[in-house]
Amino acid sequence: MLTCEICPHHCRLEVGSVGRCRARINDGEKIIALNYGKITSIALDPIEKKPLYRFFPGSRILSVGSFGCNLSCPFCQNHEISMADATFPTRTLMPAQLVELAVELVPRGNIGVAFTYNEPFIGYEFVRDTSELLKARGLKSVLVTNGTVSPAALKKILPLIDAMNIDLKGFSRKIYDGLGGDFLTVQRTIELAAQNCHVEVTTLVVPTMNDSADEMEAEAQWLASVSKDIPLHISRFFPRYKVTDIAPTPVKKIYELVDVAKRHLNFVYPGNC
Repeated sequence: MLTCEICPHHCRLEVGSVGRCRARINDGEKIIALNYGKITSIALDPIEKKPLYRFFPGSRILSVGSFGCNLSCPFCQNHEISMADATFPTRTLMPAQLVELAVELVPRGNIGVAFTYNEPFIGYEFVRDTSELLKARGLKSVLVTNGTVSPAALKKILPLIDAMNIDLKGFSRKIYDGLGGDFLTVQRTIELAAQNCHVEVTTLVVPTMNDSADEMEAEAQWLASVSKDIPLHISRFFPRYKVTDIAPTPVKKIYELVDVAKRHLNFVYPGNC
């Protein structure tokens, strides 16, 4: 029996068993990433699509995703791959191959690689190995993450990371308990990351779950206590996955919450409006 140390779930795995993220397995000697080099999605995206609005604006970044996630959000916007396992169709790209592709795309405005679409930290070793090679070539490493990673693992990889967009699902333990996550861990991720790299935060506003002005007030106040210059993206929910009986977040509500957050933060942006 081995314990996975990458995220706060600390899955205890017997030989051949896979963790709740569906991407890490006990191979009999150690816990490894099943999704190492297994790519489900790849695209050259505007950096603003991550969303990162204040990190090399106007540039592009090679975005890659694999499969699996360590949360269980019923409204997941990328559930086709985040909730998938090793049976999902993939193409194989090892770190050196991915970095060479990133270099080839530099003339098209590419600045590096963004690990996105599914949760990148569950593919920790792939992110680490690729980021080491990217840094050696003068390219950037970006993570789009739910922030559910153990502080020890995060501290080891942060020197290799240039920017992160961190999903803050809501501002309460109750919300995170319902999603299979840990609120305090995500707060700690934001704090540690903000000390070491460029950080932007995204909150997907789901009607009836996290759309109150009071909650946004508390979230913005807390983010401002870390840094008033952390950009916050307040995004609209659209019916997805298991939550199809709720209408999209009203645009008016998004702008109301933007106004609330602007009382405390210098950079607040509406998303998907």
